[in-house]
Amino acid sequence: VGPVYAVPKALALAGRTLESVDLFELNEAFASQAVHCAAELKVPPSKMNVNGGAIALGHPLGCTGARLVVSIVAELGRRGGGTGVVTMCVGTGMGAAAVIDVNPRPEGR
Repeated sequence: VGPVYAVPKALALAGRTLESVDLFELNEAFASQAVHCAAELKVPPSKMNVNGGAIALGHPLGCTGARLVVSIVAELGRRGGGTGVVTMCVGTGMGAAAVIDVNPRPEGR
């Protein structure tokens, strides 16, 4: 349940609000944990794990953060840029979160 606390802190440090986020990658270590965090954070389902999360794609030990970042950067890039939040739970209730901006591609690239 750590993302419930980590996400608001990361957003505050980045000077952002939950409403300003285009996409969320919330690691689904366990389905119940992801459902709880999404509900507590009030993440719209249309913005969460839009290409599938760890339950669908896998939860690779040792590279969860890399998988989350690559997934959100790729999808934000496909959409022309935006702001995303990646988050994961850590053992004993801790959590981590990052706010990521993807700028639109310059024309011709």
